Amino acid sequence: MTNQGAHQAAGQAQDIPGRGGIWQRPDSLWEATAPPPPVLPALQDGVQADVLVIGGGFTGLSAGLHAAEAGRRVVVLEASELGRGASGRNNGQVIPTLTRPDPADLIDRFGWESGERLVGLIRDSASTLFDLVRRLGIDCAAEQTGWVQPVHSPGRIKIAERRATQWGKFGADVELLDRAAVSAILGTDLYFGGWMNRTGGHINPLALVRGLAAKVVAAGAAVYVNSPALSVQRRGDSWVARTPQGMVTADSLVLGTNGYAATIFPEIRTEVVPVLSWQMATAPLGDNVRKTVLPGRQAMSDTHGDLRFMRYTADNRLVTGGALLNPVNGAERLKRIVGARLAGMFPALNGVGFDHVWNGRIAMTTDYFPRVHRLGPNGFAWAGCNGRGVALSVSLGRELARAAIGQDPKDLALPFTAPTPLPFNALLQRIGPLKILQYRWNDAREV
Repeated sequence: MTNQGAHQAAGQAQDIPGRGGIWQRPDSLWEATAPPPPVLPALQDGVQADVLVIGGGFTGLSAGLHAAEAGRRVVVLEASELGRGASGRNNGQVIPTLTRPDPADLIDRFGWESGERLVGLIRDSASTLFDLVRRLGIDCAAEQTGWVQPVHSPGRIKIAERRATQWGKFGADVELLDRAAVSAILGTDLYFGGWMNRTGGHINPLALVRGLAAKVVAAGAAVYVNSPALSVQRRGDSWVARTPQGMVTADSLVLGTNGYAATIFPEIRTEVVPVLSWQMATAPLGDNVRKTVLPGRQAMSDTHGDLRFMRYTADNRLVTGGALLNPVNGAERLKRIVGARLAGMFPALNGVGFDHVWNGRIAMTTDYFPRVHRLGPNGFAWAGCNGRGVALSVSLGRELARAAIGQDPKDLALPFTAPTPLPFNALLQRIGPLKILQYRWNDAREV
C-alpha cells in the first residue's frame, strides 16, 4: 500500500508502508469499473504554494478542493497513482458515525465546545459527501439510500438504543428499528433489531477519488502523482517538502496521509495499528434475488466484532468481505467462508460466486477515537479512521483546509491533541490479527 492517500484501507495485500515492497494493482471491482483518472504529471521542479497538501486520497483532495475554491494556490502531492491507497480500495460505505465512540464519549473526551463541533461534523459527514458529489457532478455511483446497523444478539440491542438516542439528540436523521423492521430492510430474520441513519449510503470509492482530483485541478490547484514527499521541514515561515525530482515551498501544510505518514511524520504513523481487511464482490445478481436481499439498497454493517457488512453496486453486485487470522491463500478461503455466511443469512445467495477479492489495511487506534494534530505553525493533520474513513475524511479535509487558509481552528471541528505513538507498534501490528479471536469469542457468547 502506498504511504500517502491512505485512509480506510482495502486493496491487494502489500507490505505496510515503510517496509519496502512493490505495490501491485489490486483485483478490485473499483479498478474494473471506475471512470479513468485525469492525466496528471509528477513534480519535476520547484514550486510555490499557499497550501501544500500531502496525500491524494479523500482527505487531501477534499482539503485541496476547499482551499482552491477559497482562492488559494494549492499543491497536492500523491506518492503513487490516484486511489492506490485506501481511499480507492475500501468498501465504499458512507457512514456518518464513528465505530465505537458516541456523542457523549466525544464530549467527555474533548469538552463540550470542541466535542459538540466534532459531533456535528460526524453527524453531517455523509450528507457533506453526497452534497459535494451532487454539486460537482462527480460520476461515482453515489446512492444516498441510508446506512443500517442491525444487532446480532438480544444483548446488543442496547447498543442500537444508545446510538439512536444519542445521535437523535444532536439532530441526526436516525431511527431505532425493531426486529420486524430490520428483517424487512435486510431480507433476513437473523437479527434482533437495530438502528439506521438515513443520510448514509455508498459510492464507488475509486471513482470518487478520480472525480475529486479532476475537480481539484479544475478549481485551479496543481495535483502531482508519483511524487512522494521524501522529507518535510519547517524553514523560517514556510513548509518545505522535497520529492524525488522537485520541491514545494508553502505557507501552510495539510497532511492527509492518515496512518501512512511513514518516515516524514513517524509519530503520526506509529499512533495507529494497521489491520488487514478483505473486500469481495459477487457477480451481478438477478432482480429476483436483489429484490429480496437488501431490497432498499442501504449500506449495512452489523454489531459483530468479526464484522458482517455489505452494500450493492450500480450493476447489482453485492460487495461484502471479512477478516482472517492468516492471509495465506486468503482469497479462496474467504470465498468459502463468506459464501457460507451469506447463504446462512440469505438462502437465495446459496452458491453465489465472487468475481473480485482484494484486501488492505484499516488504520485503527486503540481507543477508536480519531486523532487531529497541529504539526507546527500552520501545519495540520489527522489519523485513525477506524473503518469510518469515507465520510469522515471528506469532512475533516474541509476543516483542515479552513485551518490552513487562516480560519481560527478554535471555531472548527478540529479537537487537537498531541501525537501519541504506541510503544511496540511493530509488535502490535504482528499480533493484531489475534484480536479476531477475541471478537469471535465475544460474538459467540454474548446473549
